[in-house]
Amino acid sequence: MSLPPDVDRPVETVERAIDIIDYLKENGPATIAEVTAHLGCAKSTAHRHLKTLEASSFLIEENDEYRLGIRFLDYGVIARDRHTFYREVKSKVDTLADETDEKIWCAVEEHGRSVHIYGAQGKRSVRTYARLGHQNYLHQHAAGKAILAYLPDERIDEIVETYGLPARTQHTITTADELWDEIEAIRERGYALNIEESVEGLHAIGAPIKDENGTALGAISISGPANRLDGSFLREELPTLLLGTVNEITINLAHA
Repeated sequence: MSLPPDVDRPVETVERAIDIIDYLKENGPATIAEVTAHLGCAKSTAHRHLKTLEASSFLIEENDEYRLGIRFLDYGVIARDRHTFYREVKSKVDTLADETDEKIWCAVEEHGRSVHIYGAQGKRSVRTYARLGHQNYLHQHAAGKAILAYLPDERIDEIVETYGLPARTQHTITTADELWDEIEAIRERGYALNIEESVEGLHAIGAPIKDENGTALGAISISGPANRLDGSFLREELPTLLLGTVNEITINLAHA
């Protein structure tokens, strides 16, 4: 039986629901008119999607606007807590924050992007755009580059082909030649550096957590203002501290 013209097909229905969720995540609360304009569909179709999501507590309607519901938090927490090495990493990230007084992140790769699954703040941490659950381009930050360098070469090519190498600052790597030179350097020294590549005035160092085959499962990074994370502290002291922590996590994971 054919469906009426204004009735979504099953796959399209799911895609539009995801599109609405992503739109509200990026733009905040929106009216039916704004969602309709974004989807490029009939107002009745947008209304049906919004009401279905609201009925399942994924959206909340307030003052003629729709926003994401707190129900999403439950999914995120469960996804994070069930991740392979979250429990092993958490205490080590907290310890690094105490020892360095800087911001520490743990990131993993999913679908060619990095996702921050846990973070801890030291006493002198600075605030940036990064947040828990945030998706980022792997080549733009230290943890992401540390992960990227320890993926198979063909996987790296796939990721670059899919997402490109967009710049976040004037210092971000934007060409394949630059990226492969960077990957070679990371593999040689065992850690990645971020020299104002994600945020102007911010430096960071990231090291991968690898499985028994040497493939990255995730990475931990330490970030802070360029005036503090510089010179021998950035290139000698922090690498020793971070690589030691990553080694402990790797051993623990191997015998978990």
